[in-house]
Amino acid sequence: MLVGLALLLAGANYLTEGSSAVAKRFGISEFVIGLTIVAIGTSAPELVVSFISTMEGKTDMAIGNVIGSNLFNILMILGVTALIRPIRIEHNTLSRDIPFGLLAAIVLAICGLDIWLCGESGSITRSEGLLLLCFFVVFMAYSFATAKRDEAPEENVPAQENSKKRSIWIELLMIVGGLAGLIYGGDLFLEYAVIFARDMGMSEAVIAVTLMAGGTSMPELITCVIAAAKNKGQLALGNVIGSNISNIFLILGTCATVSPLRLGEILPLDLIILVAASLIIAVSAFTFRRNELDRAEGVIFILLYIGYVVSLLMR
Repeated sequence: MLVGLALLLAGANYLTEGSSAVAKRFGISEFVIGLTIVAIGTSAPELVVSFISTMEGKTDMAIGNVIGSNLFNILMILGVTALIRPIRIEHNTLSRDIPFGLLAAIVLAICGLDIWLCGESGSITRSEGLLLLCFFVVFMAYSFATAKRDEAPEENVPAQENSKKRSIWIELLMIVGGLAGLIYGGDLFLEYAVIFARDMGMSEAVIAVTLMAGGTSMPELITCVIAAAKNKGQLALGNVIGSNISNIFLILGTCATVSPLRLGEILPLDLIILVAASLIIAVSAFTFRRNELDRAEGVIFILLYIGYVVSLLMR
């Protein structure tokens, strides 16, 4: 499992770095790179693990990985980041990004709560998967439009200065190697996660929500800790919200389009907790220090995540 996780993280890093270098070489702006390659690149481990789970018929692990990753992102990563340095919540984030993240959680809950709403078995159908992908396209288009409007003008930088004197063949090799690491590492990680779950007497869904989710969220954790240390809290907050939206709309949308996703041992309560956690980010802007996620709230976030994991292990 550790070898598979290492390959996942290394693959995501090389894929993101190689893709960014090639994009810069052709004069693509930092804004476009950050919004697309970097944002989706940090979600690549979740995408690979969830897709492989779907192809192998373990659809509850695919859903559990996304739910667990999003909860880990909100409660653990933002909690740790706020402990290092309080995160200021800007007006644009509160009025635009946080509502999109909450919308993603609500849409997923509606898709997965068929068992309560219609008396049917909880699942995400192909049509719902396509709907999730449509939401992702709308989110990307809206983000491009608003960010372009707010983007400060940049000086033209020669494309060759952005390549860091690295051969394009090396950059392409990084992309191919990164993809190979993601695919092989994801397959290895999933295979032994299932074996581990069975040996420990735990359900595959629980191991997906906890161990798999935490492992595949390492890129977001590392990114946010570094951002906090450099006093770039907005980058950390944006990374978490953007990753959560991509996890639901892009990853689950793609997986459900390939094959309907049955919740299996994922409970409706897990979906409700995800909605509540997404709402907590907005609430934190109005508690303690206004418009800021401070250290006290960081401790609360971490304790909430620990409590959730303990409740899972006691099922």
